[in-house]
This record gives sequence, structure tokens and C-alpha cells, in this order.
Amino acid sequence: MLKLLDLFAGAGGLSLGLTEAGFEPIFACDLKPVFMGAYSLNHPQVKALTSDIRNLAPESILQELSLAQGELDLLAGGPPCQGFSINAPFRSVLDERNHLFRYFLKFVEVFAPKSILIENVPGLVSFENGRTLDDILESLSDLGYSAEAKILGAAYYGVPQARWRTIIIGLRAKDLPAAIFPEPTYKAPLKVNFTATLQGKCLVKYPNYKASLNFVTIDEAIGDLPPLVNGQRGEALKEYLCPPLNAYQLSARIGSPGVSNHEAPNLTAINLQRLKFIKPGDNWTSIPDHLLPKGLRLARKSDHTKRYGRVRPQDLASTILTKCDPHWGAYFHYAQDRVFTVREAARIQSFPDRYVFTGSMADQYAEVGNAVPPLLAKCIGLAIRSVLEKANIGGDLTAG
Repeated sequence: MLKLLDLFAGAGGLSLGLTEAGFEPIFACDLKPVFMGAYSLNHPQVKALTSDIRNLAPESILQELSLAQGELDLLAGGPPCQGFSINAPFRSVLDERNHLFRYFLKFVEVFAPKSILIENVPGLVSFENGRTLDDILESLSDLGYSAEAKILGAAYYGVPQARWRTIIIGLRAKDLPAAIFPEPTYKAPLKVNFTATLQGKCLVKYPNYKASLNFVTIDEAIGDLPPLVNGQRGEALKEYLCPPLNAYQLSARIGSPGVSNHEAPNLTAINLQRLKFIKPGDNWTSIPDHLLPKGLRLARKSDHTKRYGRVRPQDLASTILTKCDPHWGAYFHYAQDRVFTVREAARIQSFPDRYVFTGSMADQYAEVGNAVPPLLAKCIGLAIRSVLEKANIGGDLTAG
């Protein structure tokens, strides 16, 4: 197995996908104890440390893991992205979260891994007019890595939601082969609503003619989960509604004894009133003005199109965030008068049902929403693994 370190690991979506691609996580860390609790529960064999990366000594960790410099196969991580996000209310170089990648680079310097994977939001490309992304790429180059950034649409890789991620891959070599980024295999109706170019070059990796599969719909992703009414909790482990109806559901059930983390939050009375007017495909504009929040009463009908949304069952889900609050997105269930449960959000993120989330319900939503979709991570990992194996067969990875 190829050795992996996962920094800013969260609940472990990146580690899970990379494990399924043939990597073995041997160390992971995150600042939040509840995230590391979920990580350790699902990855019990990994040394998982709750710590601020700024307080870690990479040299000590290298020694503790009994690794020689240059022996690690992949160093991966997603430095906190809120400061980079185009949806953030305030983006500034003064935001300390925007500098945590420098501590990631310290690990690169000490471990000298064969490959590097950095994950972030598309807003990274436009942040400071691209200077931050340039700084990351130049820093990797100074450390002896060829690196490139691409923006990948998760739906192009079988994830049933409209989610985009900026992916930076570095290789300890002179040239970075095009095959280091996975080719999309699914066709999906994704829209680019962010800056997608850097120095005149489009970073989005679109499907080509070989992408013959249709995207996975939200109903295909969660349609076999047991129905709930608003506020219903029930048994901690529930039975499936029916046998698996498609390959996605069948894969999600592997190794799972039933449906966990499937409890419906309580919608307020006003949200239940609003929901009566929202059909699949509708949003806040279908709600009578007297029931709208004050801010939306003055908004243009063409703005905030995801708020109080109810997606159609045959469509992609909206991007799963750290909470399924209808005020911020299309999180009303398409056929049931409630919002998505943690398990439904996890299915939309491509987590298997055997993966358990811990802490309060709010913690669980955050664990799911902050994660890299494991299926996307797996596709990226398979591409990196293929290049690493070919490089090792062909000669010294550091040649040139």
C-alpha cells in the first residue's frame, strides 16, 4: 500500500476515498476534537491527532512514523477554505485561515513526499486576483515539485451534487503528466459561477466525448432510505425502505448493517408554512411575501435561487454545506416535508452507509459538509497512484 498523510483531515472523507484508491493513511490531524472523533471511529488503524497544525513539529512526526525523508507517497490535505470562498462575507490576506497552507508546505519540506494533493474551494483561484494560488504553486516549485491546479466538478465523477473543488497536485519530478488529473466519466448539467481562469488558462476539467454516463440524480442517491416526518428520530439504526434500486445505492450499502444518522431535524412553524408553497424545482420566490424573511422581501426574484429550494428528484442536489438550513440552500426533501437528514447529506456526498458520524446533529452536518466527497477523492487517488506506479517502474521519481 502507498503511504498517506492527511492534514486538515476533518471527519475523513479524503482519507476514505484515497484508501479505496489504494493508499494507506498512517497519520491524520485536525483542530476539532469532534471531527477527529468521527475520523478515529471510521479509521481506527490510523494515528489521528487533534491539534492545530501550527503547533505540530513535522520533524518529530517523521521520526515517530519511522519514515525516511522522501519515503512518503502522498501528502494530502485541505486547509480551511472559508477565507477563500466566494461566498465568504469578508476575504482578506489578514484572515489567518488563508495562511495555513504555509504550514502544510512545512510538512512538504520535511517529508519530501513523492506527491502532494491540496484541496480547496473554487474561490481560491480568484482570491487576491490569483496571487495566493500562484504563491502556492511557486512555493511547491521552490521545494522541487512540478504542480498544477484544476477545478473539478464532483458530478463528473459520479457524485450526485453540483459541487466544485480546486485541486492542486504536485509531483516530485520535472514534468507533471496530464494523466495526474482524472478524466470525467459522467455528463452533468453543471454551471460555472466562479472565476475559472488563471493567467488566461481555463482550469475547469470538462468531460470529453468519452464521458458516456449520465449523472447520478438525487433520487437515485437517497430514494431507498426510510421516509421520515419533520422532527422524527426513531431507532438509531433503521431498516432500508426497499432493496437497492441502482448501482449507487448498492455500493452505498456495502458493509452497512442499516441506516444510521438518519433523523429529521425540527423545522420551525414558519418554515413548515413556507414549505407548503414550495414544489420540487421551486425556491423562495414561491413563498407569499408575508411569510418571507424580511431580507428576501426586498430581493430580486433572480437572486438567491437556491434559498428555500426543493430540488426535483431527477436533478443533481445542491452543494452540501455544513448545515442543511433551508435559508441557505435547496435542502428541502423533494417528496417529504422536511430537510435532508445527515445520512441523506452523506449519501449526496458519496459517503457509504457504514461511515458513522458523531457528536451533536449540528456536528454531524458539519462533518459531512466539510468533507471531500469520497468518490471524487477516490478518482483523484487512482490517477495519482497510476502515475506514481509508472514513475517507479520507469526509474527514479526525482530524476530530472
